[in-house]
Amino acid sequence: MAIDRTFLFGEDHLTASIALGMAHGAIKGIFSDKCLKNVNASYQRVQRIVEKGDTVYGINTGFGPLCNTKISKEDTKILQSNILQSHSVGVGHPISAELAKIMLILKIHALAKGYSGIAETTLQRMLWHLDNDAIPVVPSQGSVGASGDLAPLSHLFLPLIGLGKVEYHGKTIPTQELFKQTGLKPLELGPKEGLALINGTQFIAAHGVMVVHKLQYCLRHADIIGAMMLEGLQGSMKPFFEELHELRPFKGNQHVAGRIRTLLQGSEILEDHIDCERVQDPYSLRCMPQVHGASRNAWLHLKELLEIELNSVTDNPVIINDELTISGGNFHGQPLAMALDYAALAASEIGNISDRRIYLALEGNSPGVPKLLMNDTGINSGYMILQYTSAALASENKSLCFPASADSIPTSLGQEDHVSMGSISGRKALNIIENVEKILAIELLTSAQAFEYRKPLKSGIVLDEIHTFLRTKVAFAENDRVFADDIEKGIEIIQNREIIDLVDRVMDEKQLKWNTPHLEEFETY
Repeated sequence: MAIDRTFLFGEDHLTASIALGMAHGAIKGIFSDKCLKNVNASYQRVQRIVEKGDTVYGINTGFGPLCNTKISKEDTKILQSNILQSHSVGVGHPISAELAKIMLILKIHALAKGYSGIAETTLQRMLWHLDNDAIPVVPSQGSVGASGDLAPLSHLFLPLIGLGKVEYHGKTIPTQELFKQTGLKPLELGPKEGLALINGTQFIAAHGVMVVHKLQYCLRHADIIGAMMLEGLQGSMKPFFEELHELRPFKGNQHVAGRIRTLLQGSEILEDHIDCERVQDPYSLRCMPQVHGASRNAWLHLKELLEIELNSVTDNPVIINDELTISGGNFHGQPLAMALDYAALAASEIGNISDRRIYLALEGNSPGVPKLLMNDTGINSGYMILQYTSAALASENKSLCFPASADSIPTSLGQEDHVSMGSISGRKALNIIENVEKILAIELLTSAQAFEYRKPLKSGIVLDEIHTFLRTKVAFAENDRVFADDIEKGIEIIQNREIIDLVDRVMDEKQLKWNTPHLEEFETY
């Protein structure tokens, strides 16, 4: 991928999209002379503390409950190497290389701010790993999100001292093999460096980056697919009127209503039933702005908090200046843990209401749309069993919605007596979102089947284009077939964001504009 721009670590403002751009190779992170000057100044402050002999946590003391154990000047370097090894206790399947790379990006940015006492050589080696795509292998389990993400960050930085494993050129290899191939040698960490590397929230925050990214696309898909289902079932347009949402002006509600109004603009299907006798639609159609909108609001909250975290110093202790070193709690994961739990609930609700629309489509209560979305039923089961799958996924998501941040188990012999469990919040949120993608794929198939029965009437330009595109991938079903194949194609369309790309292209080609409040807030991250 061609590099579009550069990013100044420690100076520029980091966002989720910039972190993803760096992880995918479109943005290159670099250090300025100013950044390295600040980093070296902080490093020298730590050296002076060691020479002076003042007791400062993590520099010349043990860790956690051993904070009162003084470490000699000669042993401070051994201490830093030992902490990486002793804290590398992660278990479970490794996280993806993409997530590990984002962790590395976030940690480099935090350390480059010059408050951590890290050596320039250590920071440059971290950047080497990033630039050369030699990504450490990080187990998914083992962090309680208290002193940050101790176990995952320890694994992330084992390669600095010649230990652990990395993904390199498509293979997982021991770090020693990487050194043989590249000529690198292990680093000798200085005072505080080990602690600076493993204290922080970068595992939680990396998951936050992916949640913001993937949930945003789920939300966009939900509006589009929900609008197609509204057309297929001849739902009313009135619940999406701007006048209604001005009376309850939540940003998410207004945004969703505006998106659906735009998608249905010029619809012949709407005109065909504008004077029908139906008084109101079931909530899964009528309340899309309120339900999708509430999830949008939760997404926006997470995005705002995450952006603060991405540009923060979250290790401990923090070297403020020559006179002030603070042992505090900036590593505690609670600010993101709670927001990620909220985002997990928001994602689950998108799947929940989507499943209800799928069920609604099967009932046969909309004129012209047959029960189970197929004319010849009895011998055929139609789309009946697809809803079993969406129900199973929606139920699984509900079971995953218990907030991890509501729990705390004391660790470190009671020194860390309240922990955030934010790593679990992040992992669960991504799991839920993956299930939502599958539910939305099933709604895409069922909404398209219902939509077919409205022909020859046309919908809005964008929805018609989506339906035409979908029929190049999945045929209209007149009889039963192995619907798992259809679902897999639907999931692929959702995960590859083919519909989103199509919508953007059609809007551009037809010179259409979104009649959507708060567009920039909800479409950028």
